[in-house]
Amino acid sequence: MNNHQLVQLLAQTALKNQHAFTELYQHTSSKLYAVALRKLKRTDWAEEVLQECFVSIWYRAIDYRSEHSAPLTWMTTIVRNRSIDWLRRPHHEESDLDGALTESFADDALGPLDQLVQTAETTAIARCLQELESKQKQLISFAFFEGLSHSALAQKLKIPLGTVKSAIRRGLMQLKGCLSL
Repeated sequence: MNNHQLVQLLAQTALKNQHAFTELYQHTSSKLYAVALRKLKRTDWAEEVLQECFVSIWYRAIDYRSEHSAPLTWMTTIVRNRSIDWLRRPHHEESDLDGALTESFADDALGPLDQLVQTAETTAIARCLQELESKQKQLISFAFFEGLSHSALAQKLKIPLGTVKSAIRRGLMQLKGCLSL
């Protein structure tokens, strides 16, 4: 790709034309990656720097002046400078002796084993619910999924409160027996 075409792509990128930016990336990324890799000597760092540089090019394309330098020269300067800055950063591995670093990344999401257990429990509950009478299944579902009280269920379904209570109790006892097998 010649300089004139690259200048046009940069001008379109300055206007936030994503198609032009994609084309610019496709035509220049391998050369710019080689520059970063030559400076950094590590592929993971070179990839990281290249990504940062293209984000910078996206935002700074409006600053490019063709009268000052060729487009590839301008982008190479960005990559070279970012690579030098990268090398100046401390890149040492943090030890996590007390577990504080690991704890800082912890979240409430279930791990793979917990998800498997939960899936097995969910399957068992669904299987056991299928064994209930339809009225018991309906009442337990309303109580559990919609959080309705016994009296609210009685009003909603227009059945006596005692019937609701005894049907739910029998259904829960049947679920308990089914799940304990």
